[in-house]
Amino acid sequence: CKAFDPALPLDEDVVPPEQPIRLHIGGKKAKEGWKIFDIESRDEVDFVGDVRDMSAFAEASCAEVYASHVLEHLPPQDILPTLNGLHRILRPGGTLYLSVPDFELLSWLFVSPQLSKPEKFHVMQMVFGGQENEHDLHRIGLTFDFLLDYLRDVGFASVEHVESFDMFPDVSNK
Repeated sequence: CKAFDPALPLDEDVVPPEQPIRLHIGGKKAKEGWKIFDIESRDEVDFVGDVRDMSAFAEASCAEVYASHVLEHLPPQDILPTLNGLHRILRPGGTLYLSVPDFELLSWLFVSPQLSKPEKFHVMQMVFGGQENEHDLHRIGLTFDFLLDYLRDVGFASVEHVESFDMFPDVSNK
């Protein structure tokens, strides 16, 4: 610390990298060992903020980051910067668990003649979001191939497609 100018401001809100955390972005229910980061303040939320700005977290401060149905709420131009921010806060060898609605599958389902009108309406809601509040609007359709390109562009070296993480009771299991 002697190498630093004592007049430099200290940011006490930054999570120190010595304490790697498991971060659940957009979580709705507390789970032991995980901290919740969400845009809305609620009792179970540990950190309030926008996923597009992860500056409250130090570089390599997270061992794991879980984000289910978060990215589709962002405008297309914010996807790469957001993924860069998530990559920055992960420790080397850390894991990003990422789930998004599969736009390719939803499109196929929507045009399927086997679905009833109510079922197609439900698929349409999955494409555009529930729109129950200002944050519940989908702004981009992502497929595995699109997401793979984004992840590789920001430096994720190993990407695996799985059916379910089965870690939290959320829509990633549907």
